[in-house]
Amino acid sequence: MKKAKPFLKWAGGKTQLLEEISLKIPYKKNDRFIYVEPFVGSGAVLFWVLNHYPNLESVVINDINEDLINTYKVIKENCDFLVSILEKWEGEYHAIAGKQEVKKEYYHAKRSLFNTRKSDKVTQTALFIFLNKTCYNGLYRVNKKNKFNVPIGSYKKPMICDRENLKAVSHVLQKVEILNGDFEKTVDYAKEESFFYFDPPYKPLSKTSNFNSYAKDEFNDIEQIRLKEFCDSLNSMGCKWMLSNSDVKGENPEDNFFDDLFEKYQINRVMARRSINANSSKRGLLTELLIAN
Repeated sequence: MKKAKPFLKWAGGKTQLLEEISLKIPYKKNDRFIYVEPFVGSGAVLFWVLNHYPNLESVVINDINEDLINTYKVIKENCDFLVSILEKWEGEYHAIAGKQEVKKEYYHAKRSLFNTRKSDKVTQTALFIFLNKTCYNGLYRVNKKNKFNVPIGSYKKPMICDRENLKAVSHVLQKVEILNGDFEKTVDYAKEESFFYFDPPYKPLSKTSNFNSYAKDEFNDIEQIRLKEFCDSLNSMGCKWMLSNSDVKGENPEDNFFDDLFEKYQINRVMARRSINANSSKRGLLTELLIAN
């Protein structure tokens, strides 16, 4: 079976940083440990870990985004039914590829249905994946009322159903416990043999770069501090952890927010490519933080 990889496009997805992250995971290939990811997002690090560590004791993922976690659960438990819906919609969408107005109507109908949140779980998941593959830049964004509000993207015939990968993902998720809630809920899985990887909504580099309306509640500086205090708790329990975040100092040399907050831990700056920005000239290389205890 092919190796599972992320099944969504996702702002801040970690595929491009996998090499840097993997070098800093403090385990060898055959080690046995508990892997916990409290902000799973599109799961790039999760799938890398599942593909590279055959002897994991257990794996726990969590996210506050209910639509996202529903999607993980459906892929795990009901992949074949999901694939059948997505294949049907992909055929319909490709059949109207040259008719922009018809495509827009089709997209908006799916978006409206998704926002009612009244479909059964498999249909709701299919809508989530469909919108992710057809919306502008693969961006997930909701307003304060939790309504997905991203416009249609410009893709002619996007792959909406990657059957092989969805089956591979379903296969590896069989060994994963899936939670939906605040990141602090994962403290129940903190043991000396646990390794936590945190990829929270990033602290915005500027007022216009705030992409973290990824859930209806904002992840602000108070939340960043609460997360750091959670890392302190894990540290005192003997757990290993690693955390990614934006390097605000790269944008403003006077901004020591993370350097001060995590001063007693290892702070590494790594190069990353910023890919989601409305202004294409601002999609370029920048530094991000990898912080570990």
